[in-house]
Amino acid sequence: MTTQPSDAEAVRHWWRTSIIDMEPGRIAFRGHPIEKLIGNVSFPQMIWLMVRGDMPTTDQAALFETALVAGVDHGPQAPSIAAARMAATCGLGLNNVMATAVNMLGDVHGGAGEQCAELYFDIADRMDAGAGLEDAVRDGLDAWRAEHGKIVSGFGHRFHKPVDPRAPRLMALVRQAAAKGTVSGRYADIGEAVQAELGHQRGGRPIAMNIDGATAVIFCELGFPAPLSRGLFCLSRSVGVLSHGWEQMQQGGRNKGPMPPQYFPLYEAKDDDR
Repeated sequence: MTTQPSDAEAVRHWWRTSIIDMEPGRIAFRGHPIEKLIGNVSFPQMIWLMVRGDMPTTDQAALFETALVAGVDHGPQAPSIAAARMAATCGLGLNNVMATAVNMLGDVHGGAGEQCAELYFDIADRMDAGAGLEDAVRDGLDAWRAEHGKIVSGFGHRFHKPVDPRAPRLMALVRQAAAKGTVSGRYADIGEAVQAELGHQRGGRPIAMNIDGATAVIFCELGFPAPLSRGLFCLSRSVGVLSHGWEQMQQGGRNKGPMPPQYFPLYEAKDDDR
């Protein structure tokens, strides 16, 4: 005879979590009492602890933090930032302003880091199967394009040509971390090999590794699964979203659209309109 759980047990077992243990007078994250975390861990360490379940070393947290810092903002020409500022002029609160922007971070704008990490992991798998770096990169790019099209996420930038100023600095920090043994440097090799191969395929014209390509190197080096690259980017970019939303609130303005009111979108008449 099967024993049915009590109502109290059924409620208690409705959600299961190893993230937080909370009851009146007690809060513990991943087994760490909150009062021992406050004042003793940094915000990047706290993000790592919550997502991964363990505490990073000081050097791991420092490298992780560089990726979070690098991605905070790229100005109002970024659709998510523009949307946040427009939302602020519509009278929304900061939480709604931030949600408006974060909800726009999709596959095209915001998802490139995840896609690039998937490419890096695929190339690493090919190397594990016996391919050399150059062959793994070429085959990985061929497979990528067959599935996703010609644009390779993490490389190229509509403004920063041929160098995205964020990427070289991040890659230098990865190399420093690899020299200390904090990371292997394997994904830095892969990322730079992809960049070189893309330049070769462009007839020798260099192409920028952009912020997504560089942060994907860091997240892969630190062992974060590819989907977390997007979530971590959302955390990072939320800082810029908050800043722009708050600034727009201070500047004022009502119902600001995507272009000044004296300009109108182009009307394209159809044949049956004439």
